Amino acid sequence: MKITDIKVWPTRVVENRSWIFIEVNTDEGITGFGEATNSGGGGVIMVARLVELIRDTVQGADFAEGLIGQDANDIERIWQNLYRRFTTLGPRGLVTSVISGIDMALWDIKGKALGVPVYDLLGGKVRDRIQLYTHVSNQADPVAAARHAREVVDMGHTALKTDPFSPEMGQHHRRYMDGRISAAGAQHGVDVMTAIREEVGPEIDLMIDAHGNFNVATAIDLCNRMTAINLTWFEEPVQPESLNALRQVKAGTDVPLCVGERLYTRYDFADVLSEGLANYIMPDICWTGGISEMRKIATLAETYYVPISPHDASGSLNVVGGAHVMMTTPNFYRLETSRPTPEQYNRVLTEPIEFIDGHLTLPDKPGLGVDLDVEFMAAHPDPHWAQAGGGQ
Repeated sequence: MKITDIKVWPTRVVENRSWIFIEVNTDEGITGFGEATNSGGGGVIMVARLVELIRDTVQGADFAEGLIGQDANDIERIWQNLYRRFTTLGPRGLVTSVISGIDMALWDIKGKALGVPVYDLLGGKVRDRIQLYTHVSNQADPVAAARHAREVVDMGHTALKTDPFSPEMGQHHRRYMDGRISAAGAQHGVDVMTAIREEVGPEIDLMIDAHGNFNVATAIDLCNRMTAINLTWFEEPVQPESLNALRQVKAGTDVPLCVGERLYTRYDFADVLSEGLANYIMPDICWTGGISEMRKIATLAETYYVPISPHDASGSLNVVGGAHVMMTTPNFYRLETSRPTPEQYNRVLTEPIEFIDGHLTLPDKPGLGVDLDVEFMAAHPDPHWAQAGGGQ
């Protein structure tokens, strides 16, 4: 079964943010879909252009291997060839995002060709449904945040995450400078989390996402201020580049830590796990290398008895693809959803998914079990991609 074409669909579904989907076509008429969303800092254009470059590569040009004409069944070989093709530039981040979308689409094709769900190809289910966690908003007002937390819990969710420092630190998101927060900003974070805990009670899991905004001393201080909240984890206390910084934070607090959305392959997770620097890990299936790599990272974490909780700041196939891998993963905690209900995810799907009592149940259809609405994607392009003449 040969690959005949690869299409990229940068699609504006959520206000001010686009999702990037990849369509892989074959000579047997089977089409697979994947997601490669990475929208920060112009990521939509960079990912989409790299997909086009890979599609249009002439076989053997500049040590590159084109995908058109390759056997769609050879998922691992294609993964390795794409990853190693960009070794001199650095194959993690931008490159692994592109690989993620292609890899996911190839697993979708293989499942459709064999008539089974992807989770069956990965070894079969160890659970019947996927437990989710989601986000609390209104962080500027502790009372409003607590009220929203109650609304989300009443929907059936039993685990919630928020960034209580965002009223001050949101301006620095992706713009790390000195890693400090004011005394008032730190206290506001404590007030938000205290209000939420008092509202939802002790049985609900609470997590903080710090977005890597802090230096070592500040991160340790903020973690320790949260001791009474009984957090499930404090996420990305420092930027991801320095393991030494993470070592210091881990040594300076007893609050559980979670890292991994900006770690891109098993190679990036190896030292974190072997040194015990995180209590949970959270790779993103759209950034780390797709279904193939997520499965390997999950197995690596299993050997250290560390739970995995896939990151989701993206779109529909981010959730569905991660759920397929987690259906087969013993050391699974929860799957993140950026929003507590599936309406926005369903806008780009031909058939809806459902969240029921804080869980997602995957359909038992072949492949990923869902298909993208190509007409919707064509009618809702990313505006910057459209202005640049993308896809023509």
